[in-house]
Amino acid sequence: MQKLAIEGGFPLRGEIRISGAKNAALPILCAALLSRDALVVENVPHLKDVTTMIGLLAQMGVGITLESPSRVELSGTTITSPVAPYELVKTMRASILVLGPLLARMGEASVSLPGGCAIGLRPVDLHIKGLQAMGAQIRVENGYIHAKASRLTGARIFMDLVSVTGTENLMMAATLAKGVTVIENAAREPEVVDLAECLASMGARISGAGTDTITIEGVDELHGARHRIMPDRIESGTFLVAAAASRGNIRLNGARADILDAVLDKLIESGAHIEVDMDSISLEMKGRPKSVNVRTAPYPAFPTDMQAQFMVLDSIGEGSARITETIFENRFMHAQELCRMGANIEVEGNTAMVRGQAHLGAATVMATDLRASASLVIAGLVAQGETTIERIYHIDRGYECIEEKLAQLGAKIRRID
Repeated sequence: MQKLAIEGGFPLRGEIRISGAKNAALPILCAALLSRDALVVENVPHLKDVTTMIGLLAQMGVGITLESPSRVELSGTTITSPVAPYELVKTMRASILVLGPLLARMGEASVSLPGGCAIGLRPVDLHIKGLQAMGAQIRVENGYIHAKASRLTGARIFMDLVSVTGTENLMMAATLAKGVTVIENAAREPEVVDLAECLASMGARISGAGTDTITIEGVDELHGARHRIMPDRIESGTFLVAAAASRGNIRLNGARADILDAVLDKLIESGAHIEVDMDSISLEMKGRPKSVNVRTAPYPAFPTDMQAQFMVLDSIGEGSARITETIFENRFMHAQELCRMGANIEVEGNTAMVRGQAHLGAATVMATDLRASASLVIAGLVAQGETTIERIYHIDRGYECIEEKLAQLGAKIRRID
């Protein structure tokens, strides 16, 4: 099993290019199921989850052509198997995103209940209730969701909880439904907007993406299109926090500041100097960062996927900070590992009190999920000595070439077997 070894104490300096967003790429790849024509997707990140999704689509009969490492052509001319088997789904919760498109296009789907990171419950009942409101007959048995519908019909759907994948699944299903579908309390994340723009380029009629009410007027069929994936805002935020924690000076090319407001505001509050351009973000941190309070909430508030990284920043910051996690009930597992490196963190319920220390010390730590992995990498960059991070397969699910990019910025990092 592979590990990362990081020698701390070297400020990050230089520039790198941000990859396409994993959380936008996965649903957009699934959109290929909605049309017989080819969908060409550009700026696709080379990640384990993306590879898994492409493999899942290929198993269903979608033709896959890798035009370049970051450009994929998907042809859904013939769907041979509307089944997402457990073997492919067990490692990735986003596999549930094939349910809506399969049902809308083929009239049936059998999708294994998904797996993924152990950060808390992410129930699929929102997906099921929404599809049932559109006329689907659904039963869950033997670990699979079995769905049928001769043709879905438009409906008004109110989501009890804000769900990104739930919004995306129902939005894709509604594009081929008969009539108008209105999704209320919809997720507002930029990745939802990116999917809506891809679907619109395929001929879908969607309005309101980016607000809490999305309206979809169903059409008889969608056609092929070409779409470029948006930059990954979480990768951008992770590198910015790493630079701030290491007291560095970096520039991120191909990044978008307009989708990172909450993160940038907190970095500025911590003492970082930030400059933004059309497609770049620059950060410089002089001196020790200041501790900042963080409360996660759905977009446009502070993202849960940046909580672990800011816990590291607060661990070495001046003062104390309170971090409150409102999205997932089990997303403080990295706190215990950070304490092994000398952090002073007390967790009670969904709140962590972090008292900043002047230094962290190197240790052997274990990654428990994707973003926890990123936080441990940042901790290793600032710790005194060499830190070893085990179970790094998590990080390969969401960060493209992370050690190469960090090395490009001057980090002393290597992957070992």
